Amino acid sequence: MSGARLVEATDAHFAWMLGEAAAPDGLSLPPGGIDAPWVLRWTRRNLARLGQPGSWLIVADGEVVGLCGHKTGPDAQGAVEIGYGVAAERRRQGHATRAVALAVQSARCDGRIRRLVAETALRNLPSQRVLEANGFVRTGTSVDDDEGDMIVWGLETPCREGGG
Repeated sequence: MSGARLVEATDAHFAWMLGEAAAPDGLSLPPGGIDAPWVLRWTRRNLARLGQPGSWLIVADGEVVGLCGHKTGPDAQGAVEIGYGVAAERRRQGHATRAVALAVQSARCDGRIRRLVAETALRNLPSQRVLEANGFVRTGTSVDDDEGDMIVWGLETPCREGGG
């Protein structure tokens, strides 16, 4: 499995990835970056709205290979939607599986979160395998304007004694 780790994302990280500032913390990006600028801008706004913890850079050997984080804050039942993505140049190396495992661990240590949810496109088999490897189960379906038919996934995340 990947040796990737999660680094809490900051506005300075997004400024760098969007070409507005120098690289912080000696980090680098893979060829082509990690995602489209609109995704980086959306995630940056979401970080400002939700705060930390819950927005991370996926880092492997000093290189930012992807993003992982909460798309929503906890709802009344303690459910949080997560999302993740890995740079095209760095896929199929276990980075997403490792990042989601670490996000699940973080959720289990956050008393506000009782359940994680995620959605994958029906055709996105690698992302489905990431969720299955982390204990998520299919809970339903939905339709996304851009992605089409989606699978809805869920995972209960009760706090475990000892911090996870």
